[in-house]
Amino acid sequence: MADEATRDDARVWTVPNALSILRLLGLPLFLWLVLGPEADGWALAVLMASGVTDYLDGYLARRLNQTSKLGEVLDPVADRLYILAVVIGLAIRDVVPWWFAVILPLRDVLLWGLVPILRTRGYSALPVHFLGKAATFNLLYAFPLLLLGDGTSAAATLAKVFGWAFAGWGIGLYWWAGVLYAYQVYKLVKTTERRVVAHG
Repeated sequence: MADEATRDDARVWTVPNALSILRLLGLPLFLWLVLGPEADGWALAVLMASGVTDYLDGYLARRLNQTSKLGEVLDPVADRLYILAVVIGLAIRDVVPWWFAVILPLRDVLLWGLVPILRTRGYSALPVHFLGKAATFNLLYAFPLLLLGDGTSAAATLAKVFGWAFAGWGIGLYWWAGVLYAYQVYKLVKTTERRVVAHG
């Protein structure tokens, strides 16, 4: 048991987990850059770094065999917090409408409502679905383009068009993945016995 605990502790301190933590540390920096000095160039750099680290943490976890329980939780949490922070920041700047800032986190709120049901079956979360990752990638492409599109030049107009194209796909895939997660929970409830929790 001691050896197993040591291995679990060692898997906390991995390169993929460090990248996820680095991505989380970029959240307040991005919000400050967008809402404070409105340094959009630096804000774009933070968004691009977030996209790169989002790809690298999953790739390196598989490549280096550094998957961990913490990483399985940390990566999707970092993705969701990034999406929430970015859409709120862009909505405050009037880069995107407020309905856009509401519809994305609303899906996560609905899914979080399913967590107590999962726990009755002995689960705390479901594995990350491919569609969820595809949605995240689309949104991570959309956000920098929408920020670049906050202008009147021809380049800004082009960036806005492509940005909303990626955003449309991202929203659709994000909600589609949410429906599939909800269906997985439904199937789990139908096929798995309720877990009896011992008290005392």
